Amino acid sequence: MARSSTENMITLMSSDGEEFMVTEKVARECTTIRNMLEDDCVITNIPLPNVTSDILSMVIEYCKEHVAAAEKAAAETAEKGSSSAPAAAKANKDLEEWDKAFMNVDVYTLCDLILAANYLNVSGLLDLTIQTAANLIKGKSPEQIRKTFHIQNDLSLEEEEKIRSQTPWAFEESE
Repeated sequence: MARSSTENMITLMSSDGEEFMVTEKVARECTTIRNMLEDDCVITNIPLPNVTSDILSMVIEYCKEHVAAAEKAAAETAEKGSSSAPAAAKANKDLEEWDKAFMNVDVYTLCDLILAANYLNVSGLLDLTIQTAANLIKGKSPEQIRKTFHIQNDLSLEEEEKIRSQTPWAFEESE
């Protein structure tokens, strides 16, 4: 049977052995962990072999911020009733600004966050990180994208010319 208390503490262990204590409510922001808890696969100690401590701390920070924002919005709605639309809009704008600041990371961290958000199934964080990566790519040439993401071109000149002739639209300069 699933536990409903939000006061339970869960220990998340990163791939490098660091332990993070979080509330069950924060841990449940990760669908992967929520499923483990609901299926009674774990009680309080969850190893996360695919997430380093640096990235896990960022995922936890994201989850805490979004849980706090949801709780604040729910409290304001309960307090003010249906007339809280301006407050909800401001809270949403504040959270969007926080998300934008949170994504001010280097591309290596961004890629690690994408992988962690996917592994832990944190849909909001996955959407945010993928959109950030898409914004880094938008309007750039393949060479610029390689430079941005530190990707070495492993194509021969002949292979590159063949690809350019087969997909000329992909190499058009955007305005």
